[in-house]
Amino acid sequence: MYFTPKSLLLKDVVIPFPEFLKASFVERLNRFVGLVDVAGQVCPAHVPSSGRMRELLFPGNTVYVAPLPAGRRTQYRIHLAHYGENLVSVDSLLPNRLIHKSLLQQVLVQFRGYREIKKEARYGENRFDLYLEDGGRPCFIEVKSVTLVEKDGVARFPDAPSARGSKHLQELVRTLSDGFRAAVIFVVQREDARVFSPNLVTDPLFTETLRRAVSAGVEIYALDCSVSRHGIALRNYLPVEL
Repeated sequence: MYFTPKSLLLKDVVIPFPEFLKASFVERLNRFVGLVDVAGQVCPAHVPSSGRMRELLFPGNTVYVAPLPAGRRTQYRIHLAHYGENLVSVDSLLPNRLIHKSLLQQVLVQFRGYREIKKEARYGENRFDLYLEDGGRPCFIEVKSVTLVEKDGVARFPDAPSARGSKHLQELVRTLSDGFRAAVIFVVQREDARVFSPNLVTDPLFTETLRRAVSAGVEIYALDCSVSRHGIALRNYLPVEL
């Protein structure tokens, strides 16, 4: 199955960055903590994503960090990493902020007209990233952060098996039977992707669950971003290949 973009962004959606410090990645201690070398001093740094990101967070790679307030478990937070000449945002929370801002600004054509936008919305025992209403069919949206792009330009999600990701998709399908609209948006936090496709090799269950969800009526979109040391911006819709 192959989906091509049917619309363009109506205007730029940008989140500016504070001034970052250049650092060298040393090693990853666990999912959320790594060591970085900042001006010759090795310090603990928060990794704001549970993804593996082995192609980004490896010894000697250049990363950009911001200091954290005193009293935190880590001194810094990693925000960006180099992939060759490209910068990649490793913050898994940024895509939610970008999509939320784009909805408030009525930038995404597919979701224009909704006047009430809620974050972290409950549906039974479940919680979805976004809920839209007062603009037609009420809609639940899940947003996924993508950092992996293979050498052929294919953006992949997930980069590690994600039972939680499959569960989210199954829950979206359940909302359809109650009359809701449902969508999943993959935000590729870099600009060297040409197409998005689920990671069949790494997580065949997620891939099959995504295909079934789309067949059931869950909408799927993928967008890439332009990333610099000054900020991140939604850029273009990407084709989706399932």
